[in-house]
Amino acid sequence: MKEKKAITLKTLTKSNVWDIQENDVFRMWEAAERDADLKDNMRRYTDIIRSAFELEEIKVDKPEVIKKYEARGFKTGTIRIDESVKQKIAIKKRPILRVTDLTYENIRHISASKLIEVLDRNFGGGWESLSQSTQDIIESGFDISTTTLPQDRLHKPGGLYEKKLNDGFEVLEIPKGLWVEAIFAKEKPEIELPKAKANVLDDFESDDIDEDEDVELEEEEDFKQEEEDDEFDDDKLTEESYRTTYDADPDDLNYEAEEISDDSEF
Repeated sequence: MKEKKAITLKTLTKSNVWDIQENDVFRMWEAAERDADLKDNMRRYTDIIRSAFELEEIKVDKPEVIKKYEARGFKTGTIRIDESVKQKIAIKKRPILRVTDLTYENIRHISASKLIEVLDRNFGGGWESLSQSTQDIIESGFDISTTTLPQDRLHKPGGLYEKKLNDGFEVLEIPKGLWVEAIFAKEKPEIELPKAKANVLDDFESDDIDEDEDVELEEEEDFKQEEEDDEFDDDKLTEESYRTTYDADPDDLNYEAEEISDDSEF
């Protein structure tokens, strides 16, 4: 297993913020108090924290007020805004209770059993009753498969249900009359491309784009050249329109002219 580095305010993102708890926020903030750029980046830090936590400023710092926050599940503490200003805050991790609480940022920070719990709490219509966007979020972090069978066949020995459980899937059963829909969920492993390989892919894609652009430019230039070749030069047209050239013997031309003259009557 790859050991995870300790998260700090500077490395905090809207994804890894789901890995920390309330006390971690106070710890990270205290560690960052010595940083000169804390005040300049405070808005960014708090925006990230708010994506996973409810955060409120405590404007009246009295014991009875603090107790009310704690009764609601908040942790309270003091953070330093700058050298001369401190602020009392209350913070609580946002619970993931409904399918609408699921996001691309937090989906990989819950277990398959937690996902099944959320699904079980929120609907009874089956997998297809979820919106496509919710399905996409779930499938970005979990392998999902479903089956609908008669109740007496779902748990048949050696069947799909048993195979999925043996393969580490969690399952949610949704009764539908005499039938049952089973939703199987298993966490997807996180796969990271080696940096060198990723760079090669980037270069390859970049080269393809450049080559495509070059081809398009060449085609445009050829097309323009063809248009220029097809265009008429007015001066040239005027000059050549009244010029006639004959490839014939001058004596023959004189003879033909005489014949026309003798036969003509006016």
